[in-house]
Amino acid sequence: MESAFEVIAEPNRRAILSLLLSSQHSVGEIERQLRMPQPTVSKHLRVLRDAGFVESTVDAQRRVYRLKPVPLQEVDAWLAQFRRFWSAHVDALERHLDRMDQPTPTKRKTRRRR
Repeated sequence: MESAFEVIAEPNRRAILSLLLSSQHSVGEIERQLRMPQPTVSKHLRVLRDAGFVESTVDAQRRVYRLKPVPLQEVDAWLAQFRRFWSAHVDALERHLDRMDQPTPTKRKTRRRR
């Protein structure tokens, strides 16, 4: 079995996970949304299902897939140790953008009276 990192390293699998993040989808819907051939979608869904990232249910004539985020906890736990490296940079960027949003004081032109 592949690790969670090996599973999400593949761009098509990440695209499928991103699509399933918003709602569940059938294989056909995934094909249309991501413009992938059915065999490719099925192959990646099988890997994602075997790794525990997705689960499927049968709805009439179609199989519907939905996200199971539990394996992403492994990735999140590993990334947690690195967050301190980018948190300070993200915070600094946020402060900078906040300053850019604030109006700068402008000098008013006053009319001289004669």
